[in-house]
Amino acid sequence: MSGGLAVAAPPPDRLPDGTAVRLDARVRSRDGGTTLLGGSPLRLLRLHPRARDLLRTDRLVVRDATTAALAARLLDAGLAHPEPDGDPVGELTVVVPVKDRPAELARLLTALRADPDTAAVPVLVVDDGSADPAAVTAVAGRHGARVLRHATARGPAAARNAGLRAASTPLVAFLDSDCVPLAGWSGPLVRLPADPRLALVAPRITALPSDGGGWVAPYEATVSALDMGPDPAPVAPGTAVSYLPSAAMVARRDALGDGFDESMRVAEDVDLVWRLVAAGWRVRYEPSAAVAHEHRAATGEWLRRRAFYGTGAALLAARHGAAVAPVVLSPWSAAAWALALTGRRSGALGCAAVLAVATARLAPRLARPGQRAPVGLAAVLVVRGSAAAGRTLARSVTRHHWPLALVAAAVSRRARRLAAAAAVADAVLAWWPHRRRVGLLRFAAGRRLEDLAYGAGLWAGALRAGDPRALLPARPAPIPPPNRLGTTGSLVESRGSGHDGRTMDPSPRTTP
Repeated sequence: MSGGLAVAAPPPDRLPDGTAVRLDARVRSRDGGTTLLGGSPLRLLRLHPRARDLLRTDRLVVRDATTAALAARLLDAGLAHPEPDGDPVGELTVVVPVKDRPAELARLLTALRADPDTAAVPVLVVDDGSADPAAVTAVAGRHGARVLRHATARGPAAARNAGLRAASTPLVAFLDSDCVPLAGWSGPLVRLPADPRLALVAPRITALPSDGGGWVAPYEATVSALDMGPDPAPVAPGTAVSYLPSAAMVARRDALGDGFDESMRVAEDVDLVWRLVAAGWRVRYEPSAAVAHEHRAATGEWLRRRAFYGTGAALLAARHGAAVAPVVLSPWSAAAWALALTGRRSGALGCAAVLAVATARLAPRLARPGQRAPVGLAAVLVVRGSAAAGRTLARSVTRHHWPLALVAAAVSRRARRLAAAAAVADAVLAWWPHRRRVGLLRFAAGRRLEDLAYGAGLWAGALRAGDPRALLPARPAPIPPPNRLGTTGSLVESRGSGHDGRTMDPSPRTTP
């Protein structure tokens, strides 16, 4: 369901000639280059001889219908990413929703006008019921921006929609007033929509440097909910990048249809992304473009905002069902971990047996016709998926379902030990990739407090809505049969490879 709001139907999927895609650096080639392993969810892509000949290197340039179909398949599988080269596909309008914050608005507009790429673009400032509208109008006027005003605050979704309706250019950028676009930020974003089915693309959002910020600033700068990381990715539910925050994004105006759901004061950006994906559009994250953001630094305000994010899950569950499930876990991994956590020898043996059976079932699905089943690869994938499932369960204990864990810990010494172990392991494993940027104790304290706040908001939202779906786990989507590329020839076959343990945790920022 989508709350009755519509997006446009995408055009036929034909990447234009000259479009270049490059394999993701994490993709692994096997079987002499005939098989690719990667993407999110993890999958195995078999290249038929014709496709293997076209993909001799890690770069593919679209020359005809066949190469266009192969490039599209690689993009949609998350195995390749488009190169943001070439000319901009159309003119751009920047929409800035704002409520008060004239100083922050001035900082944003100054950065826009200082960038040669955006110095002359039209800017629409949507004043969403500011207490001092004259101050907002004065700032906008000094930078040549047009002002639209709501007499009373209607929320960030309504403000963005007002700018969307007033824009006349093919592309619209949404920038929140506490953002500062970095030099060259718009270049990659306005070039990628050469793909006719790309509806939305967003830059990486980094922390705006500041002199102060308190103890939470280093943690927030390292793992902000707005920062999707250093790697480009397709965006869709159940993948490594499942949503994009509306603090900074560029959209194809005609694709958005009714735009953001104005009844939602939180998570309306996640809802828009998921509606676009469900309609057949592509949505992408492109970190070669970057926008800085002034993160919240006061501890109380930061925690209240995290709790507010959590309330959005119930709204998403009402519109998108199991797509918002906090834990995505296969029955195999659930059984393996249930046995392992008994702490008994029989449980450990049972866990090993479950993993062995899962390996035996997966191996034939990965085999090429006429060849032996790759038992070793299947075992690696099963263990990898089970490890990911373990991290997901630990995350559930400390974040999404901590009220249940607290009740269990109050009545069971073993539950207390398991919860404490999960909290420590989760903090250390999450901190390790960032160990050069922030200390372990600060990181662990920030992570535990953030999780408590988000989980409290998650449960409050579900109770208020009377809908438990935002709290319930889900199974992974069914593994599809081999996927062939229609009339352009049988180029690839795609199979799922046992990826497991995903979490859905849409917690974007939504206040202008």
